[in-house]
Amino acid sequence: MSVLPYSRQYLDDDDIESVVRALRSDFLTQGPRIAEFEDAVAQKVGAKYAVAVSSGTAALHLCYLAIGLSTGDELITTPNTFVATANAALYCGATPIFTDISAETGLINPALIEELITPNTKAIAPVDFAGCPSDMETIWTIAKRHNLKVIQDASHSLGATYKHTTVGDCAYADMTVFSFHPVKPMTTGEGGLITTNDVTLYHILLRLRTHGITKEGLQHSPGPWYYEMTDLGYNYRITDIQAALGLSQLGKLDRFIAARRHIANRYDAAFRDLTRITPLKEAAECQSGYHLYVVRIPFAQLGHTRADVMATLKAQGVGSQVHYIPVYHQPYYRTRFPSQAPLPGMEAYYQSALSLPIFPTMTDSDTDRVIHAIRSLDQGD
Repeated sequence: MSVLPYSRQYLDDDDIESVVRALRSDFLTQGPRIAEFEDAVAQKVGAKYAVAVSSGTAALHLCYLAIGLSTGDELITTPNTFVATANAALYCGATPIFTDISAETGLINPALIEELITPNTKAIAPVDFAGCPSDMETIWTIAKRHNLKVIQDASHSLGATYKHTTVGDCAYADMTVFSFHPVKPMTTGEGGLITTNDVTLYHILLRLRTHGITKEGLQHSPGPWYYEMTDLGYNYRITDIQAALGLSQLGKLDRFIAARRHIANRYDAAFRDLTRITPLKEAAECQSGYHLYVVRIPFAQLGHTRADVMATLKAQGVGSQVHYIPVYHQPYYRTRFPSQAPLPGMEAYYQSALSLPIFPTMTDSDTDRVIHAIRSLDQGD
């Protein structure tokens, strides 16, 4: 029996043909498909501008650089994230400051942000989790009160909505970041993208993506070959090959999200009467894209370690994963920031979290396998 992973990509013949057409074209990189992909994503989410890059990490780094984050600055974020959200601040010489989360949702607790703001704070980087956006309106209000920038790490939440907004429309963010890693809602292999409604930030991002080089608006250009490096940028370009795959995948995004929600609804119904195992709550005023489906399991009450439970599930063909180890638990962060105290919400969440399989090609039979395995755990079978 094969083991269901917690997530995986879906590629069909249309995706393959789209990539093949790019391979047969005149441009493998720096060609027309990149702008086409950017325009399509911007239109999909309702943003004015989009900048596609080589990874979600690159996207975060460029956002932080674009707002001038540098040595001595602080960035408030959550420890319930992949390390890239905090690492990208370190790349700029800044210090990530971790705010606690709600153990019930896995999302940053906005009520705790303001007490962490200091004269060195430059930005807030809330992280959407498991497909559900953070309480962006509250965070945006706090940020504007203190003249801070907001970078929404929406790597999990392409296709989700919040209140009257679509994630990525930047109604409550200066910039929003998406990831297109294979386990994300759609994929370009590796890749990322930034949306913004700020034309100044947009042009900064375009320069920084390509070594800080521009050909636009030069007053004394001697000819068409001429360019100038105005900033210290990076080679964070995405390729036309990846953009071609992204365009094809974007056309299936609504179907992918609908499939994920169908699976999540079946899990919710099946787990509603469980006494010990509880699904992570969908935050208020959010319609999740269900990048992840997380349950909270009281492992000590079950008399098993998390590793034991994961092994038991695997023996029944059910893979699982943990999202995430608190960033401040990592050896590098423990060494660099030894005064960071454990955060109670984060610790309570981490001690009980387990991500279950959810991806668009799962069948009802696959879902039933997961349901049976989890119900058996709860009942002590």
